[in-house]
Parts: sequence; structure tokens; C-alpha cells
Amino acid sequence: MRAWEVVQPGPIDEHPLRFVERDVPVPGPGEVRVDVRTCGVCRTDLHVAEGDLEVHRARVVPGHEVVGTVGARGPGAERFEIGERVGVAWLASTCGVCRFCRRGAENLCVRATFTGWDHDGGYAESTLVDERFAYRLPEGLSDDQAAPLLCAGIIGYRALERASLPPGGRLGLYGFGASAHVTAQIARAQGAELYVATRSPEAQQLARELGATWVGGAADPPPVPLDAAILFAPVGDLVLPALAALDRGGVLAVAGIHLTDIPSLDYDTHLFEERELRSVTANTRRDGEELLALAPRLGVRATVQPYPLERADQALSDLAHDRVTGAAVLHVR
Repeated sequence: MRAWEVVQPGPIDEHPLRFVERDVPVPGPGEVRVDVRTCGVCRTDLHVAEGDLEVHRARVVPGHEVVGTVGARGPGAERFEIGERVGVAWLASTCGVCRFCRRGAENLCVRATFTGWDHDGGYAESTLVDERFAYRLPEGLSDDQAAPLLCAGIIGYRALERASLPPGGRLGLYGFGASAHVTAQIARAQGAELYVATRSPEAQQLARELGATWVGGAADPPPVPLDAAILFAPVGDLVLPALAALDRGGVLAVAGIHLTDIPSLDYDTHLFEERELRSVTANTRRDGEELLALAPRLGVRATVQPYPLERADQALSDLAHDRVTGAAVLHVR
């Protein structure tokens, strides 16, 4: 089968990925082989390729927004039928017994593993998944629309929960890529006012089309205090203006798995009056199930930019250089 692998992590324009031929993987106990149809391109894939995240698996195949059909089942795998359409997301396994798993916070599992980092992912014609961590996909959701929901959507959904936005509140979004433009639609459907800060003119235009009350540059102060904000851009410098934009009691949630260094905070400006800074770590399977049920009901539509599988490296380069508006997806089959 055709697949991309990370040969030597480094800047994406120095071509750390290689397009190769691999054997079709054989599912083990409890696993299914997913024959990939579409795979979303996530900024976390870029972090894996460029080495912002330490290597967990040599020559890993990136990709964790996978839509495909079950092509084979390993011993004991009975949850899905052959040919059934499924989704594969970032969270690949948890231990089920640590203190976090026992309290329902499996995203904090001390032995969790992840698709496209610990396990080969969806930048390939086939991949394996523990059937317990695969998702059934709603029938009315196309492959292109389903793929971005499997990470960009899920993480944005969790970040929105972590931001504790009050009903009808003012929500700031810093960065407006795949995750933010899905989250914006959920927040708007729930009655929020949107204030979007992003450097890309194309992303600014998309934010206006999706109903943002105000759109400005990446660090521009919004015209009113915000009740909550989410930082999607992996830029630590933006933590300061985002915190400064919060009203008393406001919360800033940082949605990314990687963030550049945060400059020194001024307590009075950035944290006093019960402002809070929170991180977001992975997702639970419940997050995924809830989002996949909610998004179609709210009419959420991802803006999709398609690429053939053989141009996955170009898709990542375009993502790195802000040439993707909305979400990039790979068409594999």
C-alpha cells in the first residue's frame, strides 16, 4: 500500500516525510483494518513531522482524522461489520485502570497512546485501530465533512467546554483554522457572540461569513471585554493579549498540543479579577460521540480544501504557511 512516513523530523519545507510502499497491515486481537477513504490534515501532524513533539514511533505514518471502511477484523473484533464506515481519531488507547481513567478523564490517562504518533495513522491506504476507539459515523455526513470533525471538531468542542462560556456570552477565537471555524459554528448555534483575531485575510473573511461580530488581527484588542476565549494558534505570545481581552472572571482555554513559550505575565493585567488560563489535553471518547451527534444537528459545515494522498507533504506545507482556509483533507481512495 502507499503511505507517507516521517523519516527525519524537521522543517516541513526540508521534506521530513517520504512517500513509500508498505505491506498492508494485519489486525491483531480486538483490532480492525480500516481502508482509508479520506484523512484530515491537522496541525498536530505538522508538529509530529517537524519534531515539535518528540518521536514516539520511528517512521510513523501521520494522520488521525481518518474516515474509511472496515476491511478486515482481528481475533475477537466483532463491533463492526466488514465494509462498515468508521472514523479513527487522535486517542488510540487508554489503560482503563489508572486514577484518571477510573474517574472518567481518559484523556489524561498516564498510558494513553495516539494515532499518528504512537501508532501509524491515516496518511496511508490502510491503518489499524482498536475497535473500542473507532467511531460510527452518521449516514448523512460525507467523508470530507466527517474527517475534520474527528480532531479539529472534537478538540474545539472540548476547548469550548473548558472555556466555560456563559449563555449568550462573548467568545474570542485566536487563530481561525480547521478547529476554530468548526467551533465558531457550534458557539454561534448556541447563542454566542464571536470575536475573531487572526492574521490571515482569507481566514478573516471566512470568520465574517460565519457570523463573527468583530474580526481583527492576531493580537488586536477586541472592542469589548470577552467572557471567554480559545487560543487555537500555537503561538505563546498570543496568550498575553488573549488574557488581557478577558472580562472579570473570564477563561482562556489553550486548545493546542504544542505551544511556543509564553512571555512573562503581569498579574494585574492578565490574571487578577479571577481570570483563568486552562489547557486542553486530547479528548475522551464521549467528547467524540457527542460532537459527531451534535454537529450534523446544528448544521455545522467544514470548509474543506482537498488534496490527493500523493500531495500530503504539500498540504502540510500549505498549512504551515497559512495557505489553507478551513480544513485540508487527503483523498486516499
